[in-house]
Order: sequence, then structure tokens, then C-alpha cells
Amino acid sequence: MGGKTLIILALGIIAVQSMNMIDTAALGSYTQWRCIAQSGVPAAIVRGYTSSGNVDPNVYQNIQNAFSASIDVGVYMFPCFPCGNPAQQAQDLVTALQGQTYNSVWIDVETYLWSSNVQTNQAFITTLANTLKSLGQTVGIYTSRTEWSTIVGLNWSGVSWAGLWYYNYDNQQNFNDFQPFGGWTSASIKQYHGLTKSNCGIYANSDYWP
Repeated sequence: MGGKTLIILALGIIAVQSMNMIDTAALGSYTQWRCIAQSGVPAAIVRGYTSSGNVDPNVYQNIQNAFSASIDVGVYMFPCFPCGNPAQQAQDLVTALQGQTYNSVWIDVETYLWSSNVQTNQAFITTLANTLKSLGQTVGIYTSRTEWSTIVGLNWSGVSWAGLWYYNYDNQQNFNDFQPFGGWTSASIKQYHGLTKSNCGIYANSDYWP
């Protein structure tokens, strides 16, 4: 992705440096997504699956609205560990997305109702990621170094073939803070600022995507 001078939408201020994107669990109308695109933000990741074990009912419309507004769209899924059957969760999401244009599916791995046994968590995430891959998806992992260490063990590298999107709210549009973990020696995306209402009316996080 080429770097350009852009507006960081979630902060509501003009910024320089590199390509930026947002991520959100909110449903945005076409008008709101068009506002985002016109503000200079070319990409977004929207929620596709919720921690309650269901496909997000807004994901289809959200992708359609964003894509129609010329936003490059990815999807993230917050898996439901207590619901079990990660392969079915992956299948349900991909089935719900049929007919839409999106570039990737990111698995949200953060502390929420996981097992206290790291091997059990490793097996769940492996099945989820491998199923998505087998269904033709470009797969990524959203997590932090601390969360990864707690849930699966800092050095577990079972899905290091997937892209890494990590978070650290230091308001810095760079990877200077990155420390290797989980088999990753570099990252694809950094979420550098937390949830804020954008000038276009959507609550979103700010991300760095060079």
C-alpha cells in the first residue's frame, strides 16, 4: 500500500505520514462511509462475527456500504470460545459473506472467556484459522503481545503464517514499538488509538497500515 498524506478520522485532526485505516463494530451508512473516503481514509475493517457466537447482523450491509463508497474492506471476527466448534463459526461467517467484496478475515484474540489451558486455546485458534484458510480466506490475527502471552503463550507460533494486526495505544503511526512474539517478526497493521466518534459519525479505532 502506498503512503499518502491523510486525515486520521477517528482523531478528527489532519495528519501526515502514511496510509491509515479505521476499524469498527458499528454499522455505517453509505453517506457515512462516503464521508470517510472523502476524508482520505481508504480502508477499514468491520466486525463480521460477535463474541456471543453469531454473525454480526450488520456485516453484509456494512461491507456493501463501505465498498460502494470506494473503501477497501476487511472483516474481523470475535470468536466465541464457550460456544465451541470453531470450524463451524468460521464456516458461518464465510457463508454470510458470500457475494460481498472484502480482502481478509482477522481473528480477534483478546482476553474474553478463553480457557485457562493454553493448549486448549491453541487448538481452538488453529482450527479456526485453518478452516478460514481452507475456505479461501486471507487470514490475520488481531491481538497484543500481552494478550497473546496470556491466552496461548508468548512463543506459540502455530498461526504465524497469518498476518499480524496488533494494538498499542501510543498514538504513533509506526511500528517502532513492535517486539516479536508468537513467531511474528513484523506486523501488517497497528491499532494505535482507541475508540472515538469520527467526524463522519461512526465510532472507530485508528490504525496504521503502511
